[in-house]
Amino acid sequence: MKLEPFALERWQSLWENRVAWNLSESGVHPLRVEEVAVSDEDRQALLRQELGYTQTNGTPELREAIASLFPGACPDHIEVTNGGSEANYVALWHLVERGDEVVMMTPNYMQVGGLARAFGATVRPWPLVEREMRWAPDLDALETLVTPKTRAILICNPNNPTGARLTGRELDGIARIASRAGTWVLSDEIYRGAELDGAETASMWGRYERTIVTGGLSKAYGLPGLRLGWVAGPIALVEELWGVHDYTSIAPGAVNDRLGRIALSRRPLLLARTRGIVASNYPLVRKWIEKRAAKMSHLAPEAGAILFVRYHYQINSTALVERLRAEKSVLLVPGDHFEMDGYFRIGFGDHPGHVTSALDLVGEVLDEIE
Repeated sequence: MKLEPFALERWQSLWENRVAWNLSESGVHPLRVEEVAVSDEDRQALLRQELGYTQTNGTPELREAIASLFPGACPDHIEVTNGGSEANYVALWHLVERGDEVVMMTPNYMQVGGLARAFGATVRPWPLVEREMRWAPDLDALETLVTPKTRAILICNPNNPTGARLTGRELDGIARIASRAGTWVLSDEIYRGAELDGAETASMWGRYERTIVTGGLSKAYGLPGLRLGWVAGPIALVEELWGVHDYTSIAPGAVNDRLGRIALSRRPLLLARTRGIVASNYPLVRKWIEKRAAKMSHLAPEAGAILFVRYHYQINSTALVERLRAEKSVLLVPGDHFEMDGYFRIGFGDHPGHVTSALDLVGEVLDEIE
């Protein structure tokens, strides 16, 4: 198996801790342990946690807490992983074989496409379209892309990098198309819960028997360093994914599992914090873009602390963000990392002063470019 370079993750790994102004992140400013484990009981439980192996698919208590997010699910529907990225990995490793085809919503978090190609599949892009002031799925196009050879449809909802979300009716349409070919739907829902309007994004869960949902506590919960994710799916499939997980990281960390249970017990409060941040910060970025309306535009994000900016400056997106990093110590994500030059992604989940100061510096460079 040969993996192609994962440009986005390598770019962030190289520079996110070496710049003064990081707008490359797609989550909100992370919480501290003391902000999650707020009671004496929770803090003592963490300190008393034995640092041995936990149950490798996640403790029953944690899987029960995660299962409660999915109507009709029980702990046996859940496999706990080390981050949402491992959830995607074990699911695709199990599903995809050489010669398969997969249909991938684009733009998207490019891990899934890279993995599918590494496992020997042909990836057929399914672009979102700009319609009625939003990024929307083209179900007619999906009809033409899905064939009897299509092993899986890969969606990201809410979407990275656009912040768009699919409606329940649109998800039903995807399920209807998938069912005709017996195709699996892998729905990455790690931004679910980070909506600007406070209305939770519709889930693929429960709409189709061959549905796999991945998620975790990083983006919507503000806990990326916890490295705790999950797969929700049919019981028989999840049992097989547990066997795949035995070949990767084996088990989640014991402290992670414990703190994850505490975080999920406070889910409404954590999501309210995230929604407050994105709702407060988005207008700052919108106003900044509107000041340069002749040169850039965007479709308003519906969820997540991210938006995808289209620009009309005469410069490649990678060259642009590299110049911003070198000259202003500001980190953005180029559209090239989503195979869409002429765009860049802004992460606006940090403190308002940080976001506005960084954008001012970006503006200084853009004002020098034709």
